[in-house]
Amino acid sequence: MSDGSWQTELQQALAQSTPSDHRIRVAVVGLGHALRGDDAVGLAVAQRLRRSCGKWPVLVGGSAPENCTGTLRGFAPDLVVFVDAADLRSRPGTIQWLECAQIDGLNASTHTLPLSLVGSYLTAELGCRVGVLAIQPGGNDIGARLSPAVNRTARCLVQVLSALSA
Repeated sequence: MSDGSWQTELQQALAQSTPSDHRIRVAVVGLGHALRGDDAVGLAVAQRLRRSCGKWPVLVGGSAPENCTGTLRGFAPDLVVFVDAADLRSRPGTIQWLECAQIDGLNASTHTLPLSLVGSYLTAELGCRVGVLAIQPGGNDIGARLSPAVNRTARCLVQVLSALSA
């Protein structure tokens, strides 16, 4: 997995996004393609998180994160956290927290629109902060399941996000 700096960076994003007049409103959006091996990690995290998440809505965005914008608008989040596979040039299962401005160069060929464009739209329209919990895939063969390393990362991420949302 990673050294845990993603957890520190996520905690900082939560702290910086917390408004003074109410409890922070966070939405989690899992992304990916269900039939492409480790590319489905965002979907797996979202599906598992839905069973254990506290007060945060969890959306399954699939390969079209723009389809979640209406639901996000209705929720009016302070922070949107996308969970997605991305080529981080690291070991499979490595996690990184990336701010919206950092995601422009990510390889996300399974998305209908670039994630940076969706993130910029959400920031402009909803006034929220947007970040990505990016997970290094091991492979994305059609029909494959999550690799063991990426599956372990998904389980860890669900535990962390569940604890934060309680």
